[in-house]
Order: sequence, then C-alpha cells, then structure tokens
Amino acid sequence: MHDILVHQFKNEVTRLGVKDLQTPEEVDALLGNQKGTVLVFVNSVCGCAGGIARPALAFAMKHPVKPDTFATVFASGDREATERARSYFTGMPPSSPSFALLRDGKLVKDDSPLGYRDPGFRRKLQLS
Repeated sequence: MHDILVHQFKNEVTRLGVKDLQTPEEVDALLGNQKGTVLVFVNSVCGCAGGIARPALAFAMKHPVKPDTFATVFASGDREATERARSYFTGMPPSSPSFALLRDGKLVKDDSPLGYRDPGFRRKLQLS
C-alpha cells in the first residue's frame, strides 16, 4: 500500500514538470553542477504534504518569479537521494515536507539578499 501511495504522490508532483531525483547521483548531477536557482521539494506521504505542501508547489509554479529548475526527492521512498539532497541544505534541519531554494548549489538563507527578512524582498518580487 505504501508503494502505491508513494507512486501516486510522486505523480502528483512530476506531472507538474518537477524533476524527480531518485538517486544520490541524480541529486549531485543537478545540485552539484547547477548554475542558477533550484527549488527542491522534499515530498512525503503525510497529510501536511498533501494538504499544504504539494498544493503550495503547484501554486508557486504559476508565479511569474520562478527558479530555473524545480526538483523533488521523496523522503520515505528515495531515502538515499533525500539524504544527499539534505546535505546541500546546510544549516537547515531535516524535515518533510519541506522546500529548499538553492543558488549555484548553495542554500539561499534568510540573511541573503533573497531572504524573506529582507525588508525589500516583497517589493522586489512585485517589481519582477
């Protein structure tokens, strides 16, 4: 039953055009060599993922300001890929579901110019 749910919840995300990373090698190929921005979604079978995170991802993909690439790992299905992806999320505790925005393979943190604590952040998004 778990495999059926994992397959269904993966499809819910990949049908949107999100790149499914199933192995540590696929994670490294994307995040280790990526120039630009990547939003990584750590998917899971929990209710928070289905009720909030996956719909939020679909909503974010419609926004005019987007990362260069959307990617996903599945926490309870592709554990090694998830562990490798989380190794790029320096300073971010493991959690699922969760999102991480990376620029040039590095986590964009709150104190960066793109951080939500930047007073001009929302204005920058509106002007984009």
